[in-house]
Amino acid sequence: QVQLLESGGGLVQAGGTLRLSCVASGRSFSINAMGWYRQAPGKQRERVAIINSDGSSVYADSVKGRFTISKDNAKNTVNLQMTDLKPEDTALYYCNAGVTAAYRYLEVWGQGTLVTVSS
Repeated sequence: QVQLLESGGGLVQAGGTLRLSCVASGRSFSINAMGWYRQAPGKQRERVAIINSDGSSVYADSVKGRFTISKDNAKNTVNLQMTDLKPEDTALYYCNAGVTAAYRYLEVWGQGTLVTVSS
């Protein structure tokens, strides 16, 4: 079983910076892609950024130029550097990974880490 553990959320003022991290753990798995999603109160979960196995990345329009996703393959981690944060970035941020384990494709979610941006 593959598990994801997020860290790095918190309270920050508008214009501030936060860095989220997510580490994948388990036995005998390989990661296809990892990413970050978020869900604000009363809204649907939305994709923030993903990074593929080849290092290519995709961002939501709302975070382009402000957020940067990166990964460390050796440590099975993905990070999200968030700068120039805005109150509308306030949400529960979830780590997501597409992994292959025992010849099966699995989609795994973390428990979420809360980001609150005050105006």
